[in-house]
Amino acid sequence: MHPVDILAIAAHPDDIELCCAGTLASLIKQGFRCAVLDLTQGEMGTRGTPAGRLQEAQEAAAILGLETRANIGLPDTGLTNSPAHQDAIIKVVRELQPRLCFINAPNDRHPDHGHAHKLTLDALFYSGLQKRETLDNNGNPQPPWRPAHTFYYMQDTPFEPDIVFDITETQQLKEQAILAFKTQFNVPEEDKGPKTYISGEGFFETLRSRARVYGHQIGVTYGEPFKYHGGPIPFGELNYLLSLNRVR
Repeated sequence: MHPVDILAIAAHPDDIELCCAGTLASLIKQGFRCAVLDLTQGEMGTRGTPAGRLQEAQEAAAILGLETRANIGLPDTGLTNSPAHQDAIIKVVRELQPRLCFINAPNDRHPDHGHAHKLTLDALFYSGLQKRETLDNNGNPQPPWRPAHTFYYMQDTPFEPDIVFDITETQQLKEQAILAFKTQFNVPEEDKGPKTYISGEGFFETLRSRARVYGHQIGVTYGEPFKYHGGPIPFGELNYLLSLNRVR
Protein backbone atom coordinates (compact mmCIF):
# COMPACT_ATOMS: atom_id res chain seq x y z
CA MET A 1 0.00 0.00 0.00
CA HIS A 2 1.16 3.52 -0.84
CA PRO A 3 0.39 6.86 0.87
CA VAL A 4 -2.98 8.42 0.07
CA ASP A 5 -4.65 11.78 0.57
CA ILE A 6 -7.91 10.52 2.08
CA LEU A 7 -8.73 7.39 4.08
CA ALA A 8 -12.31 6.37 4.83
CA ILE A 9 -12.66 3.95 7.75
CA ALA A 10 -15.78 1.87 8.41
CA ALA A 11 -17.06 -0.79 10.76
CA HIS A 12 -18.48 -2.90 7.93
CA PRO A 13 -18.05 -3.40 4.19
CA ASP A 14 -20.73 -1.18 2.53
CA ASP A 15 -20.76 1.52 5.27
CA ILE A 16 -18.56 3.68 3.05
CA GLU A 17 -20.67 3.09 -0.06
CA LEU A 18 -23.85 4.05 1.78
CA CYS A 19 -22.49 7.14 3.49
CA CYS A 20 -19.64 8.82 1.60
CA ALA A 21 -19.01 7.03 -1.70
CA GLY A 22 -20.25 10.01 -3.69
CA THR A 23 -17.74 12.26 -1.96
CA LEU A 24 -14.88 9.82 -2.47
CA ALA A 25 -15.76 9.39 -6.14
CA SER A 26 -15.80 13.17 -6.61
CA LEU A 27 -12.45 13.59 -4.84
CA ILE A 28 -10.93 10.83 -6.97
CA LYS A 29 -12.14 12.59 -10.12
CA GLN A 30 -10.36 15.72 -8.82
CA GLY A 31 -7.10 13.78 -8.62
CA PHE A 32 -6.96 12.87 -4.93
CA ARG A 33 -5.76 9.42 -3.88
CA CYS A 34 -8.41 7.72 -1.75
CA ALA A 35 -8.48 4.45 0.18
CA VAL A 36 -10.90 2.53 2.39
CA LEU A 37 -10.25 0.52 5.54
CA ASP A 38 -13.01 -1.88 6.60
CA LEU A 39 -12.65 -2.98 10.21
CA THR A 40 -14.72 -6.19 9.98
CA GLN A 41 -15.88 -8.57 7.27
CA GLY A 42 -19.56 -8.05 8.18
CA GLU A 43 -19.71 -11.73 9.08
CA MET A 44 -22.65 -11.27 11.45
CA GLY A 45 -24.88 -9.81 8.73
CA THR A 46 -28.11 -11.69 8.05
CA ARG A 47 -27.40 -12.03 4.34
CA GLY A 48 -24.26 -13.02 2.46
CA THR A 49 -20.99 -14.59 3.59
CA PRO A 50 -17.68 -13.06 4.70
CA ALA A 51 -16.00 -14.20 1.49
CA GLY A 52 -18.85 -12.83 -0.60
CA ARG A 53 -18.81 -9.51 1.22
CA LEU A 54 -15.07 -9.16 0.62
CA GLN A 55 -15.55 -9.80 -3.10
CA GLU A 56 -18.40 -7.28 -3.27
CA ALA A 57 -16.22 -4.73 -1.46
CA GLN A 58 -13.47 -5.11 -4.04
CA GLU A 59 -15.97 -4.74 -6.87
CA ALA A 60 -17.25 -1.52 -5.28
CA ALA A 61 -13.66 -0.29 -4.85
CA ALA A 62 -13.03 -0.77 -8.56
CA ILE A 63 -16.20 1.16 -9.43
CA LEU A 64 -15.14 4.10 -7.26
CA GLY A 65 -11.50 4.03 -8.38
CA LEU A 66 -9.95 3.56 -4.93
CA GLU A 67 -6.18 3.28 -4.63
CA THR A 68 -6.59 0.41 -2.18
CA ARG A 69 -9.14 -1.22 0.10
CA ALA A 70 -7.99 -3.12 3.19
CA ASN A 71 -9.86 -5.24 5.72
CA ILE A 72 -8.23 -5.93 9.10
CA GLY A 73 -10.71 -8.64 10.14
CA LEU A 74 -11.77 -7.36 13.55
CA PRO A 75 -14.83 -9.18 14.95
CA ASP A 76 -18.22 -8.03 13.68
CA THR A 77 -20.38 -7.14 16.76
CA GLY A 78 -17.19 -7.46 18.82
CA LEU A 79 -15.36 -4.18 18.27
CA THR A 80 -13.68 -2.99 21.46
CA ASN A 81 -11.63 0.10 22.17
CA SER A 82 -8.65 -2.04 23.15
CA PRO A 83 -4.94 -1.60 22.45
CA ALA A 84 -5.01 -4.60 20.10
CA HIS A 85 -7.87 -3.22 17.99
CA GLN A 86 -6.33 0.27 18.07
CA ASP A 87 -2.95 -1.03 16.91
CA ALA A 88 -4.56 -2.83 13.96
CA ILE A 89 -5.91 0.52 12.77
CA ILE A 90 -2.76 2.47 13.65
CA LYS A 91 -0.64 0.14 11.52
CA VAL A 92 -2.73 0.90 8.41
CA VAL A 93 -2.93 4.64 9.13
CA ARG A 94 0.84 4.88 9.49
CA GLU A 95 1.33 2.98 6.25
CA LEU A 96 -1.15 5.05 4.21
CA GLN A 97 -0.40 8.41 5.90
CA PRO A 98 -3.73 10.08 5.00
CA ARG A 99 -4.13 13.82 5.42
CA LEU A 100 -7.87 13.49 6.04
CA CYS A 101 -10.07 10.70 7.38
CA PHE A 102 -13.79 9.96 7.16
CA ILE A 103 -15.06 7.73 10.00
CA ASN A 104 -18.25 6.20 11.42
CA ALA A 105 -20.82 8.37 13.21
CA PRO A 106 -20.67 8.52 17.04
CA ASN A 107 -24.28 7.40 17.57
CA ASP A 108 -26.32 5.18 15.31
CA ARG A 109 -28.90 2.42 15.04
CA HIS A 110 -26.18 -0.25 14.73
CA PRO A 111 -24.05 -0.38 17.92
CA ASP A 112 -20.93 -1.27 15.90
CA HIS A 113 -20.98 2.17 14.30
CA GLY A 114 -20.70 3.99 17.61
CA HIS A 115 -18.08 1.53 18.86
CA ALA A 116 -16.08 1.98 15.64
CA HIS A 117 -16.29 5.77 16.00
CA LYS A 118 -14.66 5.84 19.44
CA LEU A 119 -12.15 3.10 18.56
CA THR A 120 -11.11 4.89 15.37
CA LEU A 121 -10.87 8.33 16.97
CA ASP A 122 -8.58 7.03 19.69
CA ALA A 123 -6.50 5.06 17.19
CA LEU A 124 -6.03 8.16 15.01
CA PHE A 125 -4.82 10.14 18.03
CA TYR A 126 -2.49 7.43 19.32
CA SER A 127 -1.13 6.95 15.80
CA GLY A 128 0.58 10.32 16.22
CA LEU A 129 2.41 9.37 19.41
CA GLN A 130 6.12 8.64 19.04
CA LYS A 131 6.15 6.08 21.84
CA ARG A 132 3.12 4.11 20.62
CA GLU A 133 5.07 1.49 18.69
CA THR A 134 3.85 -0.56 15.73
CA LEU A 135 5.74 -2.58 13.12
CA ASP A 136 5.17 -2.73 9.38
CA ASN A 137 4.79 -6.01 7.48
CA ASN A 138 8.58 -6.35 7.28
CA GLY A 139 9.01 -5.95 11.02
CA ASN A 140 10.32 -2.37 10.85
CA PRO A 141 9.18 0.31 13.32
CA GLN A 142 6.63 2.69 11.82
CA PRO A 143 7.00 6.45 12.24
CA PRO A 144 4.08 8.25 13.92
CA TRP A 145 1.36 9.74 11.75
CA ARG A 146 -1.85 11.61 12.53
CA PRO A 147 -4.25 12.97 9.88
CA ALA A 148 -4.79 16.72 10.01
CA HIS A 149 -8.60 16.51 9.67
CA THR A 150 -11.31 14.03 10.61
CA PHE A 151 -14.95 14.07 9.55
CA TYR A 152 -17.66 11.60 10.41
CA TYR A 153 -20.31 10.67 7.90
CA MET A 154 -24.04 10.37 8.50
CA GLN A 155 -25.44 6.86 8.85
CA ASP A 156 -28.96 5.87 9.89
CA THR A 157 -29.31 8.50 12.64
CA PRO A 158 -29.39 12.12 11.37
CA PHE A 159 -27.29 14.94 12.81
CA GLU A 160 -26.84 18.63 12.00
CA PRO A 161 -23.97 18.63 9.47
CA ASP A 162 -21.07 21.05 9.40
CA ILE A 163 -20.63 20.58 5.65
CA VAL A 164 -22.57 19.06 2.78
CA PHE A 165 -20.53 17.80 -0.15
CA ASP A 166 -21.99 18.19 -3.64
CA ILE A 167 -22.21 14.68 -5.17
CA THR A 168 -24.55 15.55 -8.04
CA GLU A 169 -22.00 14.37 -10.62
CA THR A 170 -21.18 11.16 -8.75
CA GLN A 171 -24.53 10.05 -7.31
CA GLN A 172 -24.94 7.50 -10.09
CA LEU A 173 -21.46 6.11 -9.43
CA LYS A 174 -22.30 5.90 -5.73
CA GLU A 175 -25.42 3.90 -6.50
CA GLN A 176 -23.44 1.53 -8.73
CA ALA A 177 -20.96 0.97 -5.90
CA ILE A 178 -23.77 0.26 -3.42
CA LEU A 179 -25.36 -2.21 -5.81
CA ALA A 180 -22.04 -4.08 -6.04
CA PHE A 181 -23.17 -5.47 -2.67
CA LYS A 182 -25.79 -7.53 -4.44
CA THR A 183 -26.43 -9.81 -1.46
CA GLN A 184 -27.42 -6.79 0.64
CA PHE A 185 -29.36 -4.25 -1.45
CA ASN A 186 -32.24 -4.18 -3.94
CA VAL A 187 -32.69 -7.92 -3.54
CA PRO A 188 -35.41 -9.20 -5.92
CA GLU A 189 -38.72 -10.14 -4.33
CA GLU A 190 -38.40 -13.70 -5.63
CA ASP A 191 -35.14 -14.18 -3.71
CA LYS A 192 -35.58 -16.98 -1.17
CA GLY A 193 -33.20 -15.51 1.38
CA PRO A 194 -34.24 -13.58 4.50
CA LYS A 195 -35.59 -10.05 4.12
CA THR A 196 -33.75 -7.37 6.09
CA TYR A 197 -34.01 -3.68 6.96
CA ILE A 198 -31.77 -2.80 4.00
CA SER A 199 -32.55 -5.46 1.39
CA GLY A 200 -35.70 -3.99 -0.19
CA GLU A 201 -36.03 -1.32 -2.86
CA GLY A 202 -37.63 1.04 -0.34
CA PHE A 203 -34.37 1.40 1.58
CA PHE A 204 -32.49 2.30 -1.57
CA GLU A 205 -35.08 4.96 -2.40
CA THR A 206 -34.64 6.37 1.11
CA LEU A 207 -30.90 6.77 0.48
CA ARG A 208 -31.54 8.66 -2.74
CA SER A 209 -34.15 10.85 -1.06
CA ARG A 210 -31.75 11.76 1.75
CA ALA A 211 -29.12 12.77 -0.81
CA ARG A 212 -31.73 15.01 -2.45
CA VAL A 213 -32.66 16.61 0.89
CA TYR A 214 -29.07 17.51 1.72
CA GLY A 215 -28.35 18.54 -1.83
CA HIS A 216 -31.32 20.90 -1.66
CA GLN A 217 -29.83 22.52 1.44
CA ILE A 218 -26.81 23.69 -0.57
CA GLY A 219 -28.64 24.37 -3.82
CA VAL A 220 -27.60 21.25 -5.76
CA THR A 221 -29.33 17.99 -6.69
CA TYR A 222 -27.51 15.53 -4.40
CA GLY A 223 -25.36 15.97 -1.30
CA GLU A 224 -23.64 13.99 1.46
CA PRO A 225 -23.53 15.43 5.01
CA PHE A 226 -20.53 15.38 7.37
CA LYS A 227 -19.60 16.54 10.87
CA TYR A 228 -16.13 17.94 11.55
CA HIS A 229 -14.29 16.56 14.58
CA GLY A 230 -12.22 18.68 16.92
CA GLY A 231 -13.64 22.19 16.89
CA PRO A 232 -14.29 24.84 14.24
CA ILE A 233 -13.41 24.07 10.64
CA PRO A 234 -10.14 25.91 9.89
CA PHE A 235 -10.22 28.51 7.12
CA GLY A 236 -7.39 30.56 5.69
CA GLU A 237 -9.13 31.95 2.61
CA LEU A 238 -12.62 32.28 1.13
CA ASN A 239 -11.88 31.82 -2.57
CA TYR A 240 -13.96 28.66 -2.84
CA LEU A 241 -17.01 30.14 -1.15
CA LEU A 242 -16.78 33.34 -3.17
CA SER A 243 -16.39 31.38 -6.39
CA LEU A 244 -19.84 29.85 -5.92
CA ASN A 245 -21.42 33.21 -6.81
CA ARG A 246 -24.89 31.95 -5.90
CA VAL A 247 -27.74 33.69 -4.14
CA ARG A 248 -29.70 31.25 -1.98
